[in-house]
Amino acid sequence: MIISVPKEIKNNENRVALTPAGVKELVKRGHEVHVQQTAGEGSGFSDDLYVQAGAIMEPTIEAAYAAGEMIMKVKEPIEPEYGLIKEDQLVFTYFHFASSEPLTNAMIKSKSICLAYETVEKADRSLPLLIPMSEVAGRMSIQEGAKYLEKPLKGRGILLGGVPGVRPAKVLILGGGIVGTNAAKMAAGLGADVTIMDVNLGRLRYLDDIMAANVNTMMSNEYNIREMIKTHDLIVGAVLIPGAKAPKLVTRDMLKDMREGTVLVDVAVDQGGCIETCEPTTHENPTFIIDDVVHYCVANMPGAVPYTSTLALTNATLPYAIELANKGWEIACRDNKELELGLNIIKGEVVYKSVADAFDLPYTNVDKFLN
Repeated sequence: MIISVPKEIKNNENRVALTPAGVKELVKRGHEVHVQQTAGEGSGFSDDLYVQAGAIMEPTIEAAYAAGEMIMKVKEPIEPEYGLIKEDQLVFTYFHFASSEPLTNAMIKSKSICLAYETVEKADRSLPLLIPMSEVAGRMSIQEGAKYLEKPLKGRGILLGGVPGVRPAKVLILGGGIVGTNAAKMAAGLGADVTIMDVNLGRLRYLDDIMAANVNTMMSNEYNIREMIKTHDLIVGAVLIPGAKAPKLVTRDMLKDMREGTVLVDVAVDQGGCIETCEPTTHENPTFIIDDVVHYCVANMPGAVPYTSTLALTNATLPYAIELANKGWEIACRDNKELELGLNIIKGEVVYKSVADAFDLPYTNVDKFLN
């Protein structure tokens, strides 16, 4: 198969879909890999490293898209890329369709095969291609939240871990999944007073067992959230419903109950966000303020640490990419239920129900294309 890796063009997105090591693994299995020039530079991988690994370098994004039977990316295509995607081309990337109707319509129109990293799912309901970026984003949410709590950045002017004789900041984490767990670990490690909320009592019991003594667990419901936001300094939205829009747990009217300089970090923003007032921002302009509350809503948080993120992502995606390249998408998805669940749009038809439901689109069972 011919695999192509274009350079990411989303604002301040420095990750790349394949490392030189990943290229080498595909090439040695007989596949042809095309990489756009400078695609890996933001992650610390030079063109020379890709050439040494066996890649064919393409001068432009147009050439990169034109070359590939399978396109491997990190982030969803943005508008300048829509017209570059060809009919029957396999696009393997993060899509987060439920948060963007224009993207969904564009991919339907392209008649391509859209296989989304975020909905590849194991039998135990875990999301193997979302986990590494969720780990990065969860840890970064605390790193960024601590920074924006500083007074020059309009935060409350509170040090996350406090000092002897001064109480630490209070951190509220909504969601006890991969993002929330990693956020809690980071916040606890810095010495904050942490509360993690979830609707799953079994998950809360597990977290209570493994977390440090400065992490408390609490059942998530509207009453408890409304009470907790009044006294917490940093609130992290870490809720995910695979392939669907995130529920709005923090509503517009709740902001009036928060203290001036409270910081909200919505990690779920690329799935529509779980904080009602959050709109996607970029690393260039990461925050905005509503009712004296600082909102950090960067939709590609791991893009700020591209070396770590690219290595973590390739570790997870490469086995699936090899399977797709070796067998073709139809046989690979027929043989591997995990990959089958990654299929969202096939040749103009929506085959992932949450995406169809998000925009009232017709839903087609994926079996139509795999049987």
